[in-house]
Amino acid sequence: MKFGLFDHVDRNNLTLAQQFDERIECVKHAEQLGFCNYHVAEHHATPLNMVPVPSVFLAALARETKTIRLGALTYLLPLYSPLCLIEELSMLDHLCHGRLDLGVGRGVSAFELNYHNVDVKTSREVFQEVLEILKKGFTSEHLNHEGKHYTYKNVPMELKPFQKPYPPVWYPSSNSDGARFAGTNGYHYVTLGPTSEAVERIAVFREALKARGTVELPLAGFTGGAVAGINRKVLVADTDAEALKLAEPAFQMWYKHLTKLARENAGGPVDAIHEIGNLRKSMDEGVFIVGSPETVRREVEAQIKAMNCNYMGIAFHFGALNMAEVKRSMTLFAQEVMAKLPKQAAAAE
Repeated sequence: MKFGLFDHVDRNNLTLAQQFDERIECVKHAEQLGFCNYHVAEHHATPLNMVPVPSVFLAALARETKTIRLGALTYLLPLYSPLCLIEELSMLDHLCHGRLDLGVGRGVSAFELNYHNVDVKTSREVFQEVLEILKKGFTSEHLNHEGKHYTYKNVPMELKPFQKPYPPVWYPSSNSDGARFAGTNGYHYVTLGPTSEAVERIAVFREALKARGTVELPLAGFTGGAVAGINRKVLVADTDAEALKLAEPAFQMWYKHLTKLARENAGGPVDAIHEIGNLRKSMDEGVFIVGSPETVRREVEAQIKAMNCNYMGIAFHFGALNMAEVKRSMTLFAQEVMAKLPKQAAAAE
């Protein structure tokens, strides 16, 4: 079982320069504590995400860290020039000396896609074509492609990734079709949402991967080389009461950011995708894990067992939590949860 970090980088009460500085400091702290990955989200025109160009932020992290793997979950492929993205990702993989993970997706927010003049109805086919082009560009001396949306003829590929043939592909999804797509293609998979639903999606992923037989690009340290993971928001404090006191206002700010575009564009209640409810409901569903080290350890162990996952991407930052609170939470998690998981939980396959 491995643990990494997932980060929306939602707006907080600091200036953006201060927020970036503190986030970099916290990722360095996570690396020292033994977290294996850092993944940042990509969203646009929303306070949910203040790094809508993930590579810029990841490039800064690449030069401040040494061992932690870095990536976006996800690059929204329909928003990019495929040729530019090939070059961008190749540069980034060299800047971090081969620690890049390539998270890909089409984008879950219709509002954000529309802002970029991307048709939601065709975004999936565009996503698949861009991913095909990326792989061609990473592995060819000249890029040639003739498709429905893009055409390239004999483009010299002067930039190639540090990792050969290219960085491992991660595909996050909150539905069974996405889980099956990830497994069928041998990609690394991460999901989210209530534990009861995540159990089914990870099972679908594992079944599809088993039918395929191999992981496209295995990652060391994971059973069979494949990531089967879950993203969770976590806050650990000395006591349950203290953790809840810190988590409630942070949750409210994060939830306001999460639902902003839906509320403003729909002109009414948020749609079902965003109806998380309140902190207590989110905790009951396993989406938020809040409490003392003992409470958090029990919940993490139970989720690992239920989902048969081998990776948990943790969002320690959300809402208005300050750096001291986040670093304390992260340290308690590493020392009192990660280090003390029973062997059977830590060895989940």
